[in-house]
Amino acid sequence: MKCRPAQDENRDGAAPSHLTPAAGTGTKSASPAVELPAGFADDLDGFVGFLELERGLSRHTVSSYEGDLRQCARFIARHGARRWAEVTPAQISDWIYALSEAKFAASSLARKLTALRTFARYLVREHVCARDFTELLIGPKLVRKIPGTLTVGEVERLLAAPAGGDALAVRDRAILELFYSSGLRVSELAGLTLQQLDLDHGFVRIFGKGNKERVVPVGTKAGAALVSYVTAARRHFVKARTGSQFFLSARGTSLSRQMLWVLIKKYAQRAGIRQSVKPHLLRHSFATHLLSGGADLRAIQEMLGHASIATTQIYTAVTPDRRLAEHARFHPRNRAK
Repeated sequence: MKCRPAQDENRDGAAPSHLTPAAGTGTKSASPAVELPAGFADDLDGFVGFLELERGLSRHTVSSYEGDLRQCARFIARHGARRWAEVTPAQISDWIYALSEAKFAASSLARKLTALRTFARYLVREHVCARDFTELLIGPKLVRKIPGTLTVGEVERLLAAPAGGDALAVRDRAILELFYSSGLRVSELAGLTLQQLDLDHGFVRIFGKGNKERVVPVGTKAGAALVSYVTAARRHFVKARTGSQFFLSARGTSLSRQMLWVLIKKYAQRAGIRQSVKPHLLRHSFATHLLSGGADLRAIQEMLGHASIATTQIYTAVTPDRRLAEHARFHPRNRAK
């Protein structure tokens, strides 16, 4: 059954005011937005357009980059520069050091530095700056954390938590089943449309980071839950302004990422799961359980939409049982004579 449209991942501790993100960038600020000098703001506006039109980055990523760069510009402006061409490597180092002193996490510092490096290369390309003011900077050393996962039993309890046959329960079961079956990012599930799902053939077409397309299988039980939602429950959420959004709120609009976080947390508590359960934990569990079951790492990489296999390899650290089994099965000294 093909779906048809209806009618119509960070701060630790507090930071000084000049280190807080600008308002309107998707991150809450502890102080009002500070007006940037035109020499900063104009080039930054051009860069945002470049990211959206030429790089095709998601709105969330572009918003994060813009917030980081506005934060940097406010700091630099307080230290005398009035335009990006006047920025020095020493000033950038001072900014990174100030962030570190304000207890920003290493992962946050790395992201901010990535945004700044991308912007600095853009400024050189546009002949705004003669040289890249980030070329000598060294980023913080990151210790990659092993992702948390749920056990298979915990996942089963979570998926069973939306009990009942009312429209809300049917919708929420479909959401949880799809999260776990296909390992989607929360933003991907929130933005899902009817046209992206092909339930006749059991797959969903996803447009992930950088608007890159991938096709992800939908499991049998998830497919059944989605069919139940489409045929019996979705119409109860449709309003006059509803378009082709797949998962709908009571207002007839798509569910936000925040609403999905709240929904999953509610059902995790109902299922008696003690650890903090967020949408990404289901994505981690999806990958870990596939790998533990013998799935190929490259296939998992493609389903998750990872650009590099190195990102996917983190899941090998949480499947020691499979490594032991592989060693016992294939090492020549373990074979019976």
